Amino acid sequence: MNKSFTVDEGARAILMASIEGNSRFWSGELVKIGAPELVERLKAGFYSGSQHSGERISERIKTLSLDQIIDDIGDGFLLTPFSPDWPKVLDELVAPPFALTGLGVREILQNLSLSIGIVGTRNPTHYGSRIAAEFASALSDRDWVVVSGGAFGIDSAAHRGALAVEGETIAVLGGGVRSVFPSGNDQLFREISTHGLLLSEVLPSVQAAPHRFLIRNRLIAALARGTLVVEAAHRSGSLRTARDACELLKPVMAIPGPITSPTSEGCHRLINERRAELVSSVAEIVELLSPL
Repeated sequence: MNKSFTVDEGARAILMASIEGNSRFWSGELVKIGAPELVERLKAGFYSGSQHSGERISERIKTLSLDQIIDDIGDGFLLTPFSPDWPKVLDELVAPPFALTGLGVREILQNLSLSIGIVGTRNPTHYGSRIAAEFASALSDRDWVVVSGGAFGIDSAAHRGALAVEGETIAVLGGGVRSVFPSGNDQLFREISTHGLLLSEVLPSVQAAPHRFLIRNRLIAALARGTLVVEAAHRSGSLRTARDACELLKPVMAIPGPITSPTSEGCHRLINERRAELVSSVAEIVELLSPL
């Protein structure tokens, strides 16, 4: 259990608890003046007249107790840019997270040199689910870490594929690591928290929210060496992950499907727009990513 934080860790935990992630403004302020000074300025109402919810955030911070935050984290952990195992790739984001909370096998963070994001629709076909699980298992057998979002569908199939061969997998969540969503994946999340790793940029007890699923996608893209889209509709959240990976200049790959299948329209769109490489085997994925 975390019994205490450094000054910076405590400040970042407070910022995490009071400001939504992926804010360019607040990330910029953090870089300029540091977490402890930013918290002090917020407490003093320095940003009350700003257009970035400064007044609301200031009021929120005044109600926070660091002891409660520490209790909330419990036997999990807080990860900051000053932690030895902080993934440096997160610093390449336009708005890096203030900190991350984690639950599970923390040592997996040291193995991200071989990591792949596997994402896709929440309503896959049998073909999509099978491909996601089989590719995740095969990559795990090759010591690749499978990174996904814990959602129903392709995400779940990828996580289960990795776990089936005792591989390493990370679920980046849209809520806290103790308030997992969807609840129908409770058993899967328990397995990941035991044999893999749950990560979030909100405190453990924070409920999931629709906008957080979109902004967490940038974390999946950053943590993974490359991103594989297995099945995705024309308008799919997983395409956001692909876009985030492109912005980080990381490889994006897509699995082709039947031209009549709506769940493959997003993949075909990525391929046609030259934003993703068409792949049809694990060997092709390894060949594409290994030179990196």
